[in-house]
Amino acid sequence: MSEWEALENECRSCRNCSLHIERTNVVFGIGSREAEVVFIGEGPGRQEDLLGEPFVGRAGKLLDDMLSLINLDRKRIYIANIVKCRPPNNRDPLPEEQNNCFHWLDRQLTLLSPRIIICLGRISAMRLIKQDFRITKEHGLWFKYGESDITAIYHPSALLRDPGKRPETFVDLKAIQKRIKDTCVRTY
Repeated sequence: MSEWEALENECRSCRNCSLHIERTNVVFGIGSREAEVVFIGEGPGRQEDLLGEPFVGRAGKLLDDMLSLINLDRKRIYIANIVKCRPPNNRDPLPEEQNNCFHWLDRQLTLLSPRIIICLGRISAMRLIKQDFRITKEHGLWFKYGESDITAIYHPSALLRDPGKRPETFVDLKAIQKRIKDTCVRTY
C-alpha cells in the first residue's frame, strides 16, 4: 500500500471531531498526486459530501471555468480542503474542527511538495497564510508557505453571490498563470 493509500484510508476512518457524525463521505481530495499546483478550499458542501469529491456543485463548476481560463484542469492539479467532512448547513468550519483535521492536509502537502498553493477563500487563507488575512484587501498577494509560493483568491461561492468580484479574480488568475509558468517544472 502506498503512502497516499494509507493516508486516505486513515482519513476515511477519522473520528477526531463531531463532523464525522453526519457525514456521508470523507472528501479527501482529488487530482494528480504529482501536482505542483494545489488549490485548497475550506470544507465540503452538500454535493461534495454526497459524492466524496471536492468542488462538484455550482461552485465546482465555476472553479472548473476559472481553471480553464488559465489552461488548467483537475487532472493536472490537486484540490483539497482544510476540513474533510461537511460542516452542518455549510457553515464555516470551527477553529477546533480545523485543528482536528489539519494534519490530514498537512500530510497531503508533504507528499505533494507543491510549488504553488492557491487558497480558495478567506478560511483557507487564514489557516495557511496568516490568521488575520483579509481576502478583500490581500487577495492576489503572494506569500511563502514552507518552500511553496502561496496566494488566495475569492472562493467560487463568493463569486456566485457577488459577480462584481469576478474582474478582480480574473486579474488574480492571470497572475497565478504567470507564476505557474515562471515557477513550475512541468508545462501547464
